[in-house]
Amino acid sequence: MQSNKHYLLFLLLLIIGGISGHAQEDRIVALPIKAVEDTIVAPILIESDLKSELVNDTTQVDTVKTKPPLLLDIIKYKAKDYVKLSQKDQKIYLYNEAEIQYQDTELKAGIIVMDYIKNEVYAGRIKDSLGNYSQLPFFKQGNNEVIPDSIRFNFDTQKAIIWNSRTEQQASLGQLGNDAMKVYADVTKKENDSVYFLSEGKLTTATDTINPDYYIRVRKAKFVPQKKVIAGFSNLYIADVPTPIALPFAYFPLSVGRSAGVMMPFIGNDPNRGYFLQDLGYYVPIGEYADILVTGDFYTNGSWGFRTQSIYSKRYKYSGNINFRYENLVTSQKGFSDYSLSKNWNIQISHSQDTKASPNSRFSASVNMGSSEYFRNSLQQRNLPNTQNNTLSSSVSYSKTFPAYPSVNMSMTATHSQNTNTKKIEMSLPTLQASMERIFPFVKRDGIKKGIIQNVNFQYDLNAQNRISTTDEDFFTPRMFDDAKIGAKHRIPISTNFKVAKFFSVSLGGNYEDVWALETYNKRYDADQEAVVTDTISGFDRFNKYSLNASIGTTVYGTFDFGEDKKIQAIRHVMRPSISYGYAPSFEQFYDEYIDGDGNVVQFTRFQGTLYGTPSLGRSNSLGFSLANTLEAKVRDRDSTATEPKKIPILSNFNISTGYNFESDSLKLSPININGGTNVLDNKMSINFSAGLDPYAIDNNGRRINTWNIDNGGSLFRLTRANVNVGYTLSNETFKREKGEEDDEVDQYDYVAQSGGRTDDLFGKADSFRDTQLEDARGSEEVENPAYSTSLPWNLRLAYSATYSNSARQNEFSSHSLMFSGDVNLGPRWKVGGSSGYDFKNQGFTLTQLRFERDLKSFVMRFNWTPFGTYKRWYFFIGIKASMLSDLKWENRSQQSR
Repeated sequence: MQSNKHYLLFLLLLIIGGISGHAQEDRIVALPIKAVEDTIVAPILIESDLKSELVNDTTQVDTVKTKPPLLLDIIKYKAKDYVKLSQKDQKIYLYNEAEIQYQDTELKAGIIVMDYIKNEVYAGRIKDSLGNYSQLPFFKQGNNEVIPDSIRFNFDTQKAIIWNSRTEQQASLGQLGNDAMKVYADVTKKENDSVYFLSEGKLTTATDTINPDYYIRVRKAKFVPQKKVIAGFSNLYIADVPTPIALPFAYFPLSVGRSAGVMMPFIGNDPNRGYFLQDLGYYVPIGEYADILVTGDFYTNGSWGFRTQSIYSKRYKYSGNINFRYENLVTSQKGFSDYSLSKNWNIQISHSQDTKASPNSRFSASVNMGSSEYFRNSLQQRNLPNTQNNTLSSSVSYSKTFPAYPSVNMSMTATHSQNTNTKKIEMSLPTLQASMERIFPFVKRDGIKKGIIQNVNFQYDLNAQNRISTTDEDFFTPRMFDDAKIGAKHRIPISTNFKVAKFFSVSLGGNYEDVWALETYNKRYDADQEAVVTDTISGFDRFNKYSLNASIGTTVYGTFDFGEDKKIQAIRHVMRPSISYGYAPSFEQFYDEYIDGDGNVVQFTRFQGTLYGTPSLGRSNSLGFSLANTLEAKVRDRDSTATEPKKIPILSNFNISTGYNFESDSLKLSPININGGTNVLDNKMSINFSAGLDPYAIDNNGRRINTWNIDNGGSLFRLTRANVNVGYTLSNETFKREKGEEDDEVDQYDYVAQSGGRTDDLFGKADSFRDTQLEDARGSEEVENPAYSTSLPWNLRLAYSATYSNSARQNEFSSHSLMFSGDVNLGPRWKVGGSSGYDFKNQGFTLTQLRFERDLKSFVMRFNWTPFGTYKRWYFFIGIKASMLSDLKWENRSQQSR
């Protein structure tokens, strides 16, 4: 039976290999052939045919039960130089670019030897005339790939012995090349499709597969592809030098996707709070759409804190995150005079809904609230940029649209604004807004509107609020509602518009408001107390008011042509003058009187101090003037192939406005307001400015008087205020202009202001490097050039701001500062940067930070230093870039003295 079995296998291989006596695509012994894949398909051997032949044989039929065939599919093979069949050795030899394919198994190598008796193959390298090895074997089974020096594989048992194997396991955070785990082993035994046993293995994420700059040496290990590596004694090697960083046993997760795990802590010492563990935590995925990370800090003096971070996302539905932080801060020890205990917290929530989820309703949230001192006194001394932010704000809203005509939009919003300097908090819990679409009563809904009558339209909107004013101390206590105010405002605007003389747009309108309040205030003079007493009157009350308005405007275009042969071909000036008129009667019926201690009659309204202001006392009759300007130039394009000139803005906007009050006995003319802005130098510099000009003079007390400033010995207009903001971004690419090319955009730091701070780095960068490892893995590339030849990549950001005040002849700058930040790449792997500024008013430097970064290929080293000021500190970090080994790091920081 054994000889029959060998005969059948040999016959099958002959048929597969197409071994015949002729020369077409021959694979006979040692003859060079053309590297064409064998296309002959072996015929299927039907069991009944074999039985019929055995019955006709005079030999007695073997009654022993036969085994099923060992080869279940066709073996395809080819080679570039030759295919050799040795009947004596019962082997087939394939040389140079040899390939074998069997089911889901693929094997490529310089040389392959196939034993058709044992159903085994051996694959190895080939050596050239200089003694160099090439064409390493490539073994692939399913999704697993191995690149060894040599391999022996059995088709029957699917087991293999692999020498000097190399394989790559992708990271669980995405298909990032720099984040892949490379697994090397001197000897690997393949037990089955999912289990390998390694002897003398190396684990690394280095991109250099020949000489990795670091690796973790494991003596023995069990390797489950795409899942895990379980190893015995393991220790870290850097540049082939062993380090004392070792473990008696180790577990390396390699699973694709999210998996639960422990977050390794940072150990250090705080001179004020003792030894500590920071960032000790645990990560847990929750189903397919969410996860949660819980971390904590623990200090030997009793201080502690914990943080929870959760991210959730469902495609085409919603996405968001929730972060909560709480800290229990202990200073000194009980019994000492400087002992203190404080509790700080902060919560951040972000939620957004996909527009496809529900077209007529939407829920969104952006919450950032907490203790005013959280970022300044946090145990985590890495929130440096957030220490300069003095405002926390939040908004949670739900909106609903009722599309039936007339459509109505409704929204319910809760807002929060917190000043961390004054610790004052303003909230609306909630604000209800509703608005109805415009209705044109004198024309069909889908009809064309022409003229003054058909354009008549009206709408309705509602705004109702419950506004709360409180402090950080009373936040989330019953006292926060003591000064709550509730009110509502109904508004019905009516308007129409039409053309006059073809070029003038005229609009007419009126506005009716009905204001509701649930609490009003009465005033009276108390002779016993000799003071004015305010009594709070609970209960519903209301007032109404109305006004009329009209406006007329046009657009004027002016072009100055200089000729197409000029560099500046034309300048275009667009002016939009407008005149508006407003009228509102006096609403004395809502005013009362009381007599003060001097016998004077004082008028007041009980609605003073309510949410929506007071009804006007005295008639309003005013005229407004405004002029909007834009100025742009057409210049010849540097690109000679361009067919159109390039448009360059000179002034993006320049607006002038003022007003005239007919009812005022004096000071009829309002101050002139000027504002504008533009972008120059290929949009690298932005300039915004504003100013106030008053035609009236002031007295010695700083009050405006009914005298022209020019008649008082001054100029035509008195400058009362001015503000200018200039931002400039430039880099080495700014000065590299080639014909037909635009300047490259300067890389900006994309730091999301989750805590309400700036989105640039003018206030420095955070010291947390754990969140930047994924960014490094995506953005870093191997740089082969050891140094830059001609220029160093650099970038610089400047921000200048000045505010001038002179409303009462104070003639001073209320704020005046210049801030800057930038980075310089000293080499392919060296980057230094910094951010600082100078306050010209207070004559001192603003928050200053110096940054140093070294790319060590698989590692990254960073050092942040704030050399002086309130937040003087330093921070050092060195660690592996790859996220799967991010816990292999060392970081240290100074502690702020308190």
